[in-house]
Amino acid sequence: MPHRVGAKGQLVIEKEIRDQLGVQPGWTAHQRIVDGHVEINFVPPPQRRSLLGVLARYATNLPPMSDNEWQEAREAAWASSWMEKQALMNAAKEAVQ
Repeated sequence: MPHRVGAKGQLVIEKEIRDQLGVQPGWTAHQRIVDGHVEINFVPPPQRRSLLGVLARYATNLPPMSDNEWQEAREAAWASSWMEKQALMNAAKEAVQ
């Protein structure tokens, strides 16, 4: 069903689509133009639940960490991941040139 763009540029994402994708309030919508149309990717907010149950088999014999130590470890992991992606993007750009 077509929807009209509101005065503030807002657009309704149909409930059926949100339900099928599992989109919930608070998610971030990343938008970009692809071949003359808008592509939207939804990203859930960071979870606050523990992953210990899922990761228990990998978390044996680890020393206990404070919340601050966990935060530092997460930030280091994100920084490392970002640097790795940047290196891959730079290598791809150089390959094209």
